[in-house]
Amino acid sequence: MINILMIEDDSTIAFGVKYALEQEGFNIDICNDLESGRNILNAKTFDIILLDVMLPDGNGYDFCKEIRKSKDIPIIFLTACDEEINIVMGLDIGGDDYMTKPFRVRELISRIKAVVRRNKGEDKGKKVLRYGDLSVHTLEARVFKGGEEIFLTSAEYKLMLILIQNENIVLSRNQILEKLWDVTYDFINDNTLTVYIKRLREKIEIDASNPKHIITVRGMGYKWNGSEYND
Repeated sequence: MINILMIEDDSTIAFGVKYALEQEGFNIDICNDLESGRNILNAKTFDIILLDVMLPDGNGYDFCKEIRKSKDIPIIFLTACDEEINIVMGLDIGGDDYMTKPFRVRELISRIKAVVRRNKGEDKGKKVLRYGDLSVHTLEARVFKGGEEIFLTSAEYKLMLILIQNENIVLSRNQILEKLWDVTYDFINDNTLTVYIKRLREKIEIDASNPKHIITVRGMGYKWNGSEYND
């Protein structure tokens, strides 16, 4: 059984998620502030933490840094902050995934399973994601293909992170465009996204004309293919 700690001060969200996850066979404890979360984390063992960012007695980002000093429990941030700078920050300080509210519980369940599955792999604790010949070192923002480093632009790397954090989930072009606003709020249009997808495929795919990582779902959008590498 997967044991989950959820630190969330919105009781409606917390108990709705608790009910849904328990129906899936998960065991979940709910805390509504950092102090109680800290206490139960020291007393019990958990497989994953669902962590809100804005809490009554502190900041989820700071608590993530605190946890990372002594524990390697996977962390998924749950927050209403959907700006890209917040997403990148959450991943860079040690978060394993990032979901913005409102979210679909079925998607949350899929992400929990994916994060736990990755954490049980041989790269546990290293924050290195492996997909066939491709490895993504998230703490260093470096990408390697076949053991050799490949260099992505900031926009290309951000695009890849957005796809990876939604592994096996189809994102529409509009959803991707909304997430690709950078910290200066530069406008990225539909044509630019096409160019980014093309260039990213040319860099990370073995055969850009027959991609294995970034899959086009006709009439819907794109998804990051992680199934064949993580099952």
